[in-house]
Amino acid sequence: MPLYKSISVNSQTTVKIWKIEESYDDLLQPLDLKSESLERVLSMKSELHQRGFLSVRHLLREFGYTDQNLFYDVNGKPHLKDGRHISITHSFTFSGVIISDKEVGIDIEKQRHKIAIIAKKFVDYEFNYLDENADDYVQKLTVIWGIKESLYKLFATPGMLFKDHFLVIPFMLEDKQTVAWIDYEDKKYRYNTAFLAFEGFTCAYVIP
Repeated sequence: MPLYKSISVNSQTTVKIWKIEESYDDLLQPLDLKSESLERVLSMKSELHQRGFLSVRHLLREFGYTDQNLFYDVNGKPHLKDGRHISITHSFTFSGVIISDKEVGIDIEKQRHKIAIIAKKFVDYEFNYLDENADDYVQKLTVIWGIKESLYKLFATPGMLFKDHFLVIPFMLEDKQTVAWIDYEDKKYRYNTAFLAFEGFTCAYVIP
């Protein structure tokens, strides 16, 4: 399947999501990969990861870019050669890319009950408004994780901790948006966040 969803966040920012239904060969065939990208995809042990990697390159094409336009810094953060900002995610059968004139982050996660088991590792302040007996507990945890993962990708600073440095303001699932903060080394940064659910997955993304 080609493009699954395209979201115009604002005049400078677009999110595109791909549902990965093609075979590895069908995804690889039309792409012009850099030698290091081809080496990377061939070294992946899981075909699911290979297809995720390749589907992201198809999303780049949807934006008018190719694999040649993309590079990674020492922290593993992706960049575009023209100076626009990009963030990338893939999870099982979905991948996503956000591109903007501003710093951005995106994450897609499968909604799974096991997130409740690890909640204490990434949730602190948010326990004040979460109800672990509520029907939407797993979905809300998945949103919080996705937002914090997106913030981490945007900031790309080693040493940051989801639990200690990231804060997600109370929200309802139907709001589809909330505000998040980074509180790090005596500085505070505010971010607008949005999230959506589809086919048992949650996508979250953040912009300043």
